[in-house]
Amino acid sequence: MKAIIVIPARLKSTRLPRKVLADLCGKPVIQRVYDACLKATLHHEIWIAADSDEVFNVCKAFTPNVVMTREDHPSGTDRIAEVIENIACDIVVNVQGDEPFFDAGIIDRLITALQQSDAVMASVCAPVQDLEELNNPNLVKVITDVNGNAIYFSRHAIPFSRDGEVVDTSVYKKHMGVYAYKASFLKEFITMPVSFLESIEKLEQLRAIENGYKIKMIEVKGIEKGIDTPADLELARKKIADGTI
Repeated sequence: MKAIIVIPARLKSTRLPRKVLADLCGKPVIQRVYDACLKATLHHEIWIAADSDEVFNVCKAFTPNVVMTREDHPSGTDRIAEVIENIACDIVVNVQGDEPFFDAGIIDRLITALQQSDAVMASVCAPVQDLEELNNPNLVKVITDVNGNAIYFSRHAIPFSRDGEVVDTSVYKKHMGVYAYKASFLKEFITMPVSFLESIEKLEQLRAIENGYKIKMIEVKGIEKGIDTPADLELARKKIADGTI
């Protein structure tokens, strides 16, 4: 099964505009992400999905695999679907363009998960670290069945503890927004109407579950934080300068 990685690179991010082109110790952030993905072993190609001439030209300086996509996509999923309209593949892994320290081993695990299961999507979870994370609605939680398939995603703490206070938060799982798709399903997924659960929780992956599809979850210890704010960018520069990454 041919597997590719697609990195959506948007210039107009909300909290930190132009972050994919921000300098990160001599390279733009998007190139650091690309370099991290090169360490994976089970993919066949890496493609960057640009949304502007400026991003396209910067990326062309370090890889020929750049495609221009429309600016008006409602989500990164739609942008990736546009990319695979012209690139033949069986599996596509979506790595965000602001994850310069992404663990490439996760890519290999996602590809393997889809190769070995009947799930149409795969994603990543990690143990919740503390009560602050558990109760943070911006941090999505996920529960799985005994086979590791997602049952539900929520911004709320799930499952609810009827007996009272949660003592061990590590039994709860937080969702990390990295996805792999079977290409045939991705093309179908973007044609589905927004589902009820998706509209309530504002979580796109619930569209698949509500329509009866399986999402295979792989568990990791954690993922290095991406770059969302100026403070994140400065911290990333410090990690590289200090050699801690």
